[in-house]
Amino acid sequence: MSAPARQAVATAAALRPARARQAERRRRTARALVVALVFGAVAAGCAPTPTASGQAAAASAAHRTAPPARIVSLVPSVTEMLFAIGAGPRVVGVSRYDAFPPEVERLPRVGALVDPDTERIFSLRPDLVVLYGSQTEELARFTAAGIRTFNYRHAGVDGVLQTLLEVGDVTGLAGEAARIVQEIRVHNEAVRRRVAGLPRPRTMLVIDRQPGTLQGLYASGGRGFLHDMLEVAGGVNVFADVSRESVQPSHEALLTAAPDVVIEISAEAREPRQMEHDRQLWQVLGTIPAVRNQRLLYLSGQHLVVPGPRLTLGIDALARALHPDAFAAP
Repeated sequence: MSAPARQAVATAAALRPARARQAERRRRTARALVVALVFGAVAAGCAPTPTASGQAAAASAAHRTAPPARIVSLVPSVTEMLFAIGAGPRVVGVSRYDAFPPEVERLPRVGALVDPDTERIFSLRPDLVVLYGSQTEELARFTAAGIRTFNYRHAGVDGVLQTLLEVGDVTGLAGEAARIVQEIRVHNEAVRRRVAGLPRPRTMLVIDRQPGTLQGLYASGGRGFLHDMLEVAGGVNVFADVSRESVQPSHEALLTAAPDVVIEISAEAREPRQMEHDRQLWQVLGTIPAVRNQRLLYLSGQHLVVPGPRLTLGIDALARALHPDAFAAP
């Protein structure tokens, strides 16, 4: 072997551990994103919901106040909403987990749900801070400092659209927000019509589990945007009767639920080798129809776990996975 070839082999070998570490960091970051957006938002959803009169008063106050010029968002879904309606240039800080649109990559990071960097946020001189509903201490702190806050609450698809409208009101871009909401509604209705009359497979939507095992498995319950997306896409949630955003079923509960399809979602793409390994894990539950009939599906992308304007992409992905023939080219 020539000296240059030996050098190339040595360099590649030296790079393998670094690449493996980078890949593992990406996997941990993607898993943390799902936990923050799905499980963390559950806590936010437990915050008290304003009464109709309280919402009306808040909307009225927003109209009397000048639109914010410097916005910090700790909620990736709201960050996406801000950029979608044209308020992106006003965003001066985002959470650790924000990744879309690409413009957020150049913005300062200010922590996340459980560890917001309030000092860093203050240093950015915002006149609006977007917080989860469960961040009551931070809400009180910014309010005491005279900084307006937008209190985000986790919800189903209709709640996502309502939040988009509220973001439009707060930013003075109500017209653009209303236009996007209408487009999403039209899109979702078109998907419903396309899958209407087709068999609706009983589906388990897996949100998270311990890597390399079926332990610590979380699936979508009968509330929240994931459940709603699955219903629009033409599936029946096997845990629809569980009035929570997520459920942690035992193996016995999985056998009883007997889903026809299992869809595992993740923020980051799995390699084909990883998907094959994951399919082998399910063989211990071989009596489940989805396992027996090899309907174990893997979908990835932040549009599946971030309840923002791109949820139409997530609905499309689910619908195509459940009803491929309905979306096949003529």
